[in-house]
Amino acid sequence: MAYEIPVTQARAELAELINRVVYGGERVVVTRHGKPLVALVSAADLERLEALADASKERTVSTVTSIGSATPTPSEHQRFGIAAEHRGPHAT
Repeated sequence: MAYEIPVTQARAELAELINRVVYGGERVVVTRHGKPLVALVSAADLERLEALADASKERTVSTVTSIGSATPTPSEHQRFGIAAEHRGPHAT
C-alpha cells in the first residue's frame, strides 16, 4: 500500500519522501484535494512498469495482426444475417 500525502506537505518534505522511496521501498502518492495527483516510485519500479507497458503493446499488436482480413466472407453474411438494411431516401 502506498503512503499518501497532500501536495502542500510533499513540497516541504520532498527530501524525506525521496528517502522513503529509495531506502524504505515505499511508494508515495501525492494528492490534491484528496485525489491522487502523482506517485513517487523507485527507479526499479519505473523500469518494471515500462517493461510491462512495452510487453502489453507488443501483445496488442500481435493480436491485431493475427486477426487477418476484416472483410466478412459470404458464409459469415449468411450465418449472421442482416440486422438492418439501408434503403435510401425514396424506398418504401
